[in-house]
Amino acid sequence: MSSPRKTIITGSLALQSEKFGQFSEQQILLLQAIHSTGSITKAAKEVGISYKTAWDRIESMNNLSITPLVKRSAGGAKGGGTALTDEAAEFIAQFKALQTEHTHLLQQLGDELKTKQAGKAPTLNPALHSSARNQLRGHIDNIIVGKIDSEISIHLGNGVGIVAVVTNTSRLEMDLKLGDYVIALIKSSWILLSKQLGLKTSARNNVEGKIVRLVKGDVNTEVVIDIGNEKTLCCIITNTSAKELELKTNNSVVALFKASSVILLAN
Repeated sequence: MSSPRKTIITGSLALQSEKFGQFSEQQILLLQAIHSTGSITKAAKEVGISYKTAWDRIESMNNLSITPLVKRSAGGAKGGGTALTDEAAEFIAQFKALQTEHTHLLQQLGDELKTKQAGKAPTLNPALHSSARNQLRGHIDNIIVGKIDSEISIHLGNGVGIVAVVTNTSRLEMDLKLGDYVIALIKSSWILLSKQLGLKTSARNNVEGKIVRLVKGDVNTEVVIDIGNEKTLCCIITNTSAKELELKTNNSVVALFKASSVILLAN
């Protein structure tokens, strides 16, 4: 008779705080690699991802953190360097402290499980994932209640803000109040771009910024815009539109999207 298989419990570690939001182990490992190598390119290679994926993760972390974790700086082989902030160093230190405890806990759970007969490991609720390319964390600084809908203003930092419209039913069910932190989800295909600043449109959100990255595909172009406070917006437009607008890195543009295109997630 063959001996029973050894039971091993594995699990991923995520760190969540009011100041930084919630990040996965993969995101924090990238921060560690940037700190140790001093290079985005080397850090991406160290953790086994592409340069673009590294930047996507960095921008996601900055968008979900109250204070930036990675800052761009002038110069560098690719037109600009990067540096970790003091907040990022604090975050990494918190994560390292948890890693040891996390490993110990998994070993302890595995030992306890081996003493039992057959049984299923508990199922944990996974973190929420969304297909929305833009996920921005901020706090509610104004609420205007109407008969059916409510207009929710979200401050992202350094004077940057966006507006969402939700039904009163949703506002009450989510218990949204002034000062609450929320995550705003905006699909990249819902955002329109213009190089004409100050353009008046019916879109409630007119967010100005500078293009930091253009990625051209077979049909569409991904445009990443720095909107201040190390926050970014990503939009997808056709290659034809990108050519007609003559979009280039460092161009000033305005991102236009309706308040109804902003989906709120209680944080």
